[in-house]
Order: sequence, then structure tokens, then C-alpha cells
Amino acid sequence: MQHVAERTGGLSVRCQGLVHLYKTFEGHDVVALQGVDLSVAAGERVAFLGPSGSGKSTLLTLFGGIQRPSAGKIFLGEEEISRMSERQLTRVRASRVSTMLQGATRNLLHYATARQNLRFSRAASGDPDRTLGDAELLRRVGLEKNGDQVVSSMSGGERQRLALACSVTSAPQLLLADEPTSQLSHEDRDHMLELIHGLGNDFGTTILVVTHQPEVAGTFPRTVIMRGGRIGMEGRAGAEYVVVGAEGVVHLPAHIARDWPQGTLVRIEPEHDDRLLLSRGDDDEDEAGETA
Repeated sequence: MQHVAERTGGLSVRCQGLVHLYKTFEGHDVVALQGVDLSVAAGERVAFLGPSGSGKSTLLTLFGGIQRPSAGKIFLGEEEISRMSERQLTRVRASRVSTMLQGATRNLLHYATARQNLRFSRAASGDPDRTLGDAELLRRVGLEKNGDQVVSSMSGGERQRLALACSVTSAPQLLLADEPTSQLSHEDRDHMLELIHGLGNDFGTTILVVTHQPEVAGTFPRTVIMRGGRIGMEGRAGAEYVVVGAEGVVHLPAHIARDWPQGTLVRIEPEHDDRLLLSRGDDDEDEAGETA
């Protein structure tokens, strides 16, 4: 394991002006991402939050090279994957990036055993020296006694842990996990999080996780909140920040937005060089504006 650990390390992720469109069955264009700019350092762990349809899962599939952006650039390390050929993307996915899709059923062969699933995942690796052995992987996810068990007979928590093991057989530099703790008990959820963070601690893996659970996101040092295909807010070291988007657009924190509905007049005044004062316009000012 030490030999593999020495050769691994995180992979930085960066995107500029990322836009993604897709068509509905009726033929209508839907904008999933609207000019997203994001930078993640090598070895960093980030949780993405946001309501359904906010673009967080789409962002993960673009970073993993599963889909191509409609516009914008994506860099993994120094390589721009948004312009790579399918053959080049396959090489990146096999050797440097692993994507764990939402739901264990999408990541496993249900008619095969745990050990057979691991071997199938390992076969895609372009570098045998980087792979982790069955015994080590099964031990890490607490399934050392389940190696010969067929996936269809496993519990939901066991399947999810096996899916995680399969996603890291090649010790990837970037792990992308979409809702890895969904539909799990609190005990299984906490175990999964322990395993995910353990990968970062042991191998320096860059880890990006999509979740709808604030308690899961709270275990990550950085959170990104998606809203309407844009990055609305970020959390770092316990502090929350709004993110200035294209044309100066900002998303207010949810607790303020509830009290300041759409159409509310807001005054913005500089208070110091690095601080702005936001105040809500009162009714008298609104009436005066209407009279004028």
C-alpha cells in the first residue's frame, strides 16, 4: 500500500465560464449550468449542496469527462479535458479520475461477487502498479468477510461501501462521488464518510462530493452551494460567503432571501475598503420613488 501511496496525490480541478445545455424529450433547451467558475486545489475536499436541478450533479459528470460542456473550459491539473478526444478522456478516466454515480446499482454488477466487482473495476486501469489489492480494499470498507458474496444479497450499506471500494481500485487522484450516503442509515452514513475522508488522509486524493444532507457537507472543510446553474455561496472554515457571478449577480443567503423577497429595494453602501453595508429600503422611500 505504501508503494501506491507514494505515487498518488491529489489532482487540481479548475473550470472557466462553464455552460451546459441539454434537451428535454419535448425538444426544449434547458440550461443546467450558467457560466460557472471554480477552482479546487490538489488534495482539497469539497461538498456540493443545492436543490434538485441546481446543476451540482451535472458539474460532477463534466469534471469526470462523462459529458462534454456546451461552452467553457475544464482543467484537471494542467490538462484541458474539455477539448480532449474520447480516446484521451478514456485514458484519464482509467488512470486518474474515478466517478461514483448516485445509487450503488449504477456502480456494481449485481450478479457478481464483491471480489469479482473489484477485479472488473481494476481491469480498466492503465497502470497495474497503481492498483490496490482485493484484501486491502475489502478491509478498508469493512467487507473482508464478504469477498465471495453476490452483490444482490448484500444490504444497502454493504453495496454502497463496495461501490466506493470499486471506485478507488486504481488509487485515483480525483474522486467524484454523487450522493454517496443517500438512503443509508446514520451508522452506515458515518462509516461511508469515515472511509471517504480516510482516502484523502492516506493518499492525498482530491474529493468532490454531491450531497443534499447538510450534516454530510458539514464534515468537509469547504462547501459549494449551487443555485440555478450557478455557484451561489461557499463555506470555508465555518464562514459563509456569497459568490459574485457574471454581471455582478449575487445570491442572498436563504434566511435573508426569505425576508427580502424578489423585487425588494436594497441600498448598497461602502463602509470600509473591504466591507459593504446592505440596507432595505423603507416604505417611505418606495412611496417617494413612486410619486416621483
